[in-house]
Amino acid sequence: MRIVIAEDAAVLRDGLRMLLTSRGHEVAAAVGDGEALEAAVAEHRPDVAVVDVRMPPSHTDEGLRAALRIRRAHPGLGVLVFSQYIETRYAARLLADGAHGVGYLLKERVADVGDFLSALDRIAAGQTVLDPEVVTQIMGAGHRAEALAALTPREREVLSLMAEGRSNNAIAAALFLSYGSVEKHVAQIFTKLGLSPSDGDHRRVLAVLRYLQG
Repeated sequence: MRIVIAEDAAVLRDGLRMLLTSRGHEVAAAVGDGEALEAAVAEHRPDVAVVDVRMPPSHTDEGLRAALRIRRAHPGLGVLVFSQYIETRYAARLLADGAHGVGYLLKERVADVGDFLSALDRIAAGQTVLDPEVVTQIMGAGHRAEALAALTPREREVLSLMAEGRSNNAIAAALFLSYGSVEKHVAQIFTKLGLSPSDGDHRRVLAVLRYLQG
C-alpha cells in the first residue's frame, strides 16, 4: 500500500513512517502541512493519506480542510484522519462528501498497532472506520434533534454502530441480538429519520451522516 502522511509533529511523523515501512507499506511522502499534503498526493497518487487535523499555519483545522480538498480532487483516495482532536463541522462534510474509504481515529484511543494497521487496510478497501467518540460528537453536533429523539435507546445503539461502518451481522454480535432483530431496528431507524435503507454499509453511513449534518 502506498501512503502519504501529513503530521506536523516531527517525532510522530517519523514514527508513523517507520511503523508503516516496517510492516511492508510504502510511505511515498511524510509532510508537515496541508499545502505539502496536496502536492504530495498529486505527485505520488497514494492509496491512503493519513492526516492530522491541526497543522500550520494556524494549527486549527488546516489538515481536515486539506483532506476535504484532496478527496474532491482524487475521489478514489482513502483518507484516515488521525488526531487527538474532533472537529465536527469539517468531519461531517468529509463523510458526507463520500463515506467510502474514510476514517477518523483518535490518537489516544488507538491502543493496539494492529488496530491502526487494520483500519488502514479497511479504508484502502473502501470501508469506513470511525471512532465511536467521533460518531457521538458528530451526532451531538447535528441538526434535526427531534427526529433523533424519536429513536429508542436500542435504535441509537444500532445507529452508532451503523455509523462506524459495521454490518448487520457485526451489530448483532456486538449487541447480542439476532440478525432479524437488527434488521427490524435498522428499518425503524430509516423510517424515523425519513431515509431509504441501502444494501451497502457505507451508503448507510453516508445517508445517516448527511442527515445528521442537516
